[in-house]
Amino acid sequence: MKPVTVLLADDHRIVAEGLKRLLEPEFELIGVVEDGRALLAAARGLQPDVIVSDISMPELNGVEALEELKKVNPGVRVVFLTMHHNVAYARQAMAAGALGYVLKHSAAEELILAVRAAAAGRTFVSPAIAGELLESLRAGDGPNANPAARLTLRQREILRLLVDGHSAKAIAARLGISPRTVEFHKYAMMETLGVPTTAELIRFALQSGVSDV
Repeated sequence: MKPVTVLLADDHRIVAEGLKRLLEPEFELIGVVEDGRALLAAARGLQPDVIVSDISMPELNGVEALEELKKVNPGVRVVFLTMHHNVAYARQAMAAGALGYVLKHSAAEELILAVRAAAAGRTFVSPAIAGELLESLRAGDGPNANPAARLTLRQREILRLLVDGHSAKAIAARLGISPRTVEFHKYAMMETLGVPTTAELIRFALQSGVSDV
């Protein structure tokens, strides 16, 4: 039987090395990348059976990368491995089309099971969060839903850079857009989230975890 091919994405090298040792005896590990944009390029070029990705990564986070990959490959299979125990992150990941959500402290026991499930087209969620996630999904979208879901991919990218202290001009240069476009997105976010100032927007991002997703 042909081994399942896996692409790994994690920006923490020590963690990635540990995950490689965990995955390699069971699967064919065909690549390791350290940020969301590298993940997009590697996934398109290598066409792995399953992608194992952290959520919080530079450039694009894992969920944003999955959203982009789904546009060109709706059948892409992704297992997220994350420190985030917050059910809002799990909801966003599953809504984006992930087949797995594994907490990092459970990786040794659960990651192999999650990758096998994803390769077979099944869903796996860490038992530690599965019950809370199911209850949240049954309740539907409510006031506690992750506010990041109301922002576009570009807006979340700009918001993270604002939180990091970059000016509109610096963000524009980094993203290859005009400062006016950055300002447009900033004010659109303020309107969407109901905050009156840039300082409030950044505070909202920090308190809600939007900038960490």
